[in-house]
Order: sequence, then structure tokens, then C-alpha cells
Amino acid sequence: MQVALADDGQTEHLDLEGLIACPVCDALHNLHPVPVGEIARCHRCHSTLMAPRASAMTQIVMLAASALILMVAAVFFPFLDLSAAGFSQESSVIDAITAFSDGLLFPLSFAVAALIVVLPAIRLAAILYVLGPMMIGERPARHAIPAFRLAEALKPWSMAEIFVVGVAVALVKIGGMAQVHVGPAFWAFVALVVITALKDTFMCRLTVWKTLEERSQS
Repeated sequence: MQVALADDGQTEHLDLEGLIACPVCDALHNLHPVPVGEIARCHRCHSTLMAPRASAMTQIVMLAASALILMVAAVFFPFLDLSAAGFSQESSVIDAITAFSDGLLFPLSFAVAALIVVLPAIRLAAILYVLGPMMIGERPARHAIPAFRLAEALKPWSMAEIFVVGVAVALVKIGGMAQVHVGPAFWAFVALVVITALKDTFMCRLTVWKTLEERSQS
């Protein structure tokens, strides 16, 4: 696709397929191959545009699969055990979600479930669906491009890490009123946050998009 740009009475034809836009400042750059291990940065704001890594696709798939397994453990295993005045109460993430399931607070229960469990799990599954076949050298799966677009759209709404931070703050506040024992689900959530951060660090989105387009046309 080409576009004509007018500048001081002159018209220049640019190939839009050979341009990429910085995701931070929208500056346009010519698309050139970036060697593995090198980093292409925006000339205006110096944000990272492309950073291909050796075996990055395999690492991302392994991390996403691990995060999905940890998500299952974090949901169903005991999360916290509170003890006070001789009484003990054990709770899980499911208990936290269903605590708002009565009356007018039901939408809050739905929002908690969506933001800390459902949407992160869908995003991880979408990444596995997109990168899994390409990791072993196959063509992208059917609808891989919409799936990766969905994974990118869900990123701001996957708030498992916000949940962990909120729990940590709550533990500090109630530490003086009751004995708090964290369960395996708490550590599963912590590991999930760390693994998700590593996965996002390893993933070069422009490289994934370019690979999807090239292999879809082959």
C-alpha cells in the first residue's frame, strides 16, 4: 500500500508496509531486519521497537505454559489461613470471588473473577495457541492473528499482579490483629507474576507480528 504525502508542494510516495510506528510516541521508522541479540530503538523516545532473541519463542511458550499451570494451582489451593481468638479460617481465591456473589455485589464478584483469573488465563492460552505451532516450525494455527490481537488487547486487563500487591498490603494491616499463614496458592500467584513479567520481557511483539505475516503467506 502506498500513500502520497505533500510537503512544500512536493509529493512523495511511501510504502506503508515498509514502515513501523513506535508504540509510545508514534514516530515512523523504516522496517529493516534486526539481527538476533540486537535492539532497534525509536529515534525519538528511545523505546524498544524490536529485540529478537535466540530461542525466544520456545522460552515464551514454556513460560506461558508454566504460568497457566500456576494459575490453576493459585485458584484451587489454599490461599490464606487466618487464626484469631482460637478460631481459624482457611480461604482460597474461589472463596474471595464468591464472597461478593450475593445481592447487589454480584457484579463485583464477576469483575474479580474476570480480572484476576479468567482474562489472564485467556491471554496465556491465546499466546500458547499462537506461538505453539510456530515454535516447532509449523505454519501459524488458524485464526492465529486474531488470537494474538486478543492477547495484546487483554494485557492491560490482566491484573493478577495487582491482586498480589493488594493482598500484601492487606496482610500488613491485619498482621497485628490475627495470625496469618500464607498457603501454596499465595506463592503460586507470586511465581505467576514473576513468570508473566519474564514472558513479557522475552516477547518482541513486532517480531511476532512479522513472523505471523511471513509464515501465513508461505
